[in-house]
Amino acid sequence: MAKILFYDIETAPNLAYVWGQYDQNVVKQYREWYLLCFSYKWEGQKTTKVVSLPDFPEVYSEDPENDIAVVGALWKLFDEADVVVGHNGDRFDMRKANARFAFHDLKPPTMPMQIDTLKVARKYFMFNSNKLGDLGQHLGLGNKEATGGFELWAGCMRGDEKSWRVMKKYAKQDVDLLEDVYKRLRPWMNNHPNRALLDNRPDSCPTCGHYDLVRRGNRSTKVAQYVQYRCNNCGAYCRERTRLNSVSPNLVP
Repeated sequence: MAKILFYDIETAPNLAYVWGQYDQNVVKQYREWYLLCFSYKWEGQKTTKVVSLPDFPEVYSEDPENDIAVVGALWKLFDEADVVVGHNGDRFDMRKANARFAFHDLKPPTMPMQIDTLKVARKYFMFNSNKLGDLGQHLGLGNKEATGGFELWAGCMRGDEKSWRVMKKYAKQDVDLLEDVYKRLRPWMNNHPNRALLDNRPDSCPTCGHYDLVRRGNRSTKVAQYVQYRCNNCGAYCRERTRLNSVSPNLVP
């Protein structure tokens, strides 16, 4: 069975010297960003987990900004996954993760296929907002956990235990909401990784991998016609590979 990973990362900000408070150029970089934590959940599992800097006390006690253990744990998950799902994952989470992999001299993992629910929302729909929290609220799936703003990130960087508890709760809710939004939008995705191929179950739904398919008429292309099915589990449509009609038109536009 394909291993589908839902994930989200949280980073510390860059620290730099500036001369003012608005629209400033950086005078000098003091410290670059690093990973604070990441949350993840495997498809089919109930528990969402968070891996954070304090989870590795030997490293954290000596250097609370050293994210090598957190980065290594994320690398192992990517190396294990067949598909990863993130919101703005293509532009942010995956590239940020790759940057830390390279920084710690980790070679590329067995790169999984990526699904970016932000891109899905933009491509197939016209919501007022494509932010994860707004999508969850609009679709009746819930909202993101309140953070209280930047002070939460600052508290985690100071090592405040209460801040870390809130951060972990926030991170878990992000992944839970991500999974719910993904499942709601999934039936519209005509470029979803082929689960039937990944699961080695050729007669299952290519979108979700279930066998509960019912015939829903035919699907026509410019040159052929195919039997069409709808999945009762996820709602996506698929078609047979073999043509229904044996003779194609002699002329096509």
